[in-house]
Amino acid sequence: MPKAPEIKSGQVIDIDGQQFVVRSITVSSPTARGAATLYKMVLNDLTTRRKKDVTFKGDDMVNLADFQQITVSYLYADGESHTFMDGEDYSQHMLMSDELGDQLLWLHEGMEGIKGLVVNDNLVAIELPQSVVKTITETAPGIKGASASARTKPATLDGGIVVQVPEYIEPGERIRVNTETQKFMSRAGKE
Repeated sequence: MPKAPEIKSGQVIDIDGQQFVVRSITVSSPTARGAATLYKMVLNDLTTRRKKDVTFKGDDMVNLADFQQITVSYLYADGESHTFMDGEDYSQHMLMSDELGDQLLWLHEGMEGIKGLVVNDNLVAIELPQSVVKTITETAPGIKGASASARTKPATLDGGIVVQVPEYIEPGERIRVNTETQKFMSRAGKE
């Protein structure tokens, strides 16, 4: 049984016999001496789909629910439903837009390397790869001779995500972005 700091977004936990998907975790470290670090988790109930907020202390033990992790690829969107395909048996699973939340911005048709969490033969959540390659749709023109210094500019990526990129990056370039921190990692080359 893991402690609260070991729990990651996307995992399924069990609280009093109910299963919840961890959607996000906010860590707050109090400044008072002897005060415990708090882990506020936003959860979604797997049966009712209702949102629940819970707070754990750093030494609290958390029950992980029984779940299976599979590799899926994103096939397509049909209105508010999004279809994923199991990489092993080619079965298809669907999630709704509100279940995916901000993860939707990162998805594109044919995207692979996504981890899916399956509980009772139902896909309940996905975990994005640590980094993805996206194309810059809009940014200021690159500055010739700009070094790889700390100076950055905003760039809009396909999907609508805005990240800070170095000044020498041009519109239309493909870049690798960290999905957790939403930070530029490197150029990704041509398609």
